[in-house]
Amino acid sequence: MNNPGLKIFGHPDSATLKQMQTCLASGAKYGVLCADSHKGYAHPIGGVVAYRDKISISGVGFDIACGNLACLTDASASDVCANIESLMDDITRRFSFGIGRTGSEPADHPLFDDPAWKLPALQPLKQLARDQFGTIGGGNHYLDIFLDEKERVWLGVHFGSRGFGHKTATFFLKAAGGRDGMDVPPAVIPVASALGADYLAAMELAGRYAYASREWVCRSAVSDILQARIVEEVHNHHNFAWKEKHGGEDLWVIRKGATPAFPGQRGFVGGSMGDNAVILEGIESPEAQQALYSTVHGAGRVMSRTQAAGKVRWRNGRPQRLSEGRISHAAMQRWVKRKGVCLRGGGCDEAPQAYRRLKDVLKYHTETIRILHELRPVGVAMAGEDYG
Repeated sequence: MNNPGLKIFGHPDSATLKQMQTCLASGAKYGVLCADSHKGYAHPIGGVVAYRDKISISGVGFDIACGNLACLTDASASDVCANIESLMDDITRRFSFGIGRTGSEPADHPLFDDPAWKLPALQPLKQLARDQFGTIGGGNHYLDIFLDEKERVWLGVHFGSRGFGHKTATFFLKAAGGRDGMDVPPAVIPVASALGADYLAAMELAGRYAYASREWVCRSAVSDILQARIVEEVHNHHNFAWKEKHGGEDLWVIRKGATPAFPGQRGFVGGSMGDNAVILEGIESPEAQQALYSTVHGAGRVMSRTQAAGKVRWRNGRPQRLSEGRISHAAMQRWVKRKGVCLRGGGCDEAPQAYRRLKDVLKYHTETIRILHELRPVGVAMAGEDYG
């Protein structure tokens, strides 16, 4: 599948390559597959696609503006490690994890006065957005405590625009005549159309919402739980569309599970519950230009959630296991224990064995980024198997 407009890092499987080719056939000028890429819904995760005058609703996806925020704190590493069990208990009591969860405190933020809420697609979602503000969600979303190479304490989060973003994407996908699924063409619309203008306004609002939620969680956790101050922040998101100039041309760049990495731009990239994370920085190079200044957003899955954890059916809000997966709970626990991680929540679908190793993935991007800090997790909080 040779395509002069496609830059590939690592060794994506045939299904991921085929999905990217389908995206390129939808009117795109360039495509990039990062080394963590794998098959997603109509657009590869870890995939970047650039259009001249179109935007891909499928490419941005359902979790609009999902992203990462890492905060360096002045907390004492020795104090944190000595009290990690109670700190992680405090985190799980303070914040809501899981699909459909609502926050424990009323949301009061200027973004709820944004005129974009008047869009017909968004009006019915405003209360949901208020209710879920500052909640972390399920799947691979987390709140972690890390130590860097200097034994400094970092706090990191990964989540997006929650139910508000998902319902927004669903509305516009249907309005564009798109199809939900993995093996379908992406839903691509002209930016200059009325639908395109409304979608961009909704996407931008979801981005501000996700940023504000992550900032609220991190600042609350640092001040209330770690009882420390934030020294610096590294904040970035993926699952978004940016208007950028590449090759002297204005393009709409869609990054789904890919981190912007322009020269000097820092990013926080996580691995898995039992793997190190990094703070990285984009550099200038011919390869970076070909990558549209994009890099990985994580380690990338090597097996699906069902393969990892088995098949589950939900009845009356509780899971019923229909088949076993390839990873047992005991094997997951042994892994994180060897790593020295205090784990709260986490299911086998998110076990470290279901992912590549981040350091191996990053090797393919050495000509486009530099690693500034390596972060070792000491505490990990995620939704449990009962909460999605």
